[in-house]
Amino acid sequence: MAENQQNEQGAQDTDSTGMSATVLGFLIGEARYLVPMKEIGEVIQVPEVVPVPYTQLWFLGIINAHGNLFGITDLGVYLSGDSEPFGVKSRILLVANSYKMNCGFMVPTLLGIRSLSEFDQEQMVGGELRNGVTHVYRDREGRQWFGLDLGSLIREKRFLQIER
Repeated sequence: MAENQQNEQGAQDTDSTGMSATVLGFLIGEARYLVPMKEIGEVIQVPEVVPVPYTQLWFLGIINAHGNLFGITDLGVYLSGDSEPFGVKSRILLVANSYKMNCGFMVPTLLGIRSLSEFDQEQMVGGELRNGVTHVYRDREGRQWFGLDLGSLIREKRFLQIER
């Protein structure tokens, strides 16, 4: 049984890192990001966000989505400290239910669903990747994209401690 679970996990890992994986692209400032669709439970328009006092600047507050409360993080501020205004292209990415955490990330501009087969993975020499970034890609137009792992972000100690 344990062997079957390991084999299933290996198959899942292969599927999740295979070049045919489906990802969602978005823009924060000038940086382009890709997140595996399997990490996203839902993409929603921005509802009223109720602020929570005495929390980190990156924690925007809570929303009610489908009768459940979700803590919402400004992904740009969380990743780089830079705030960007939100507009009609802004969306909230609610993390997948499999993470068992009611949270979401506000992103300023969605760029759409893509296939990783559209990108070439760059080999990173030296240098450290920023938090949550697993890979660096280049698209056919030569633009750089960062593969982001929401699961690793929501497990960070900093993310779990929203109080100031």
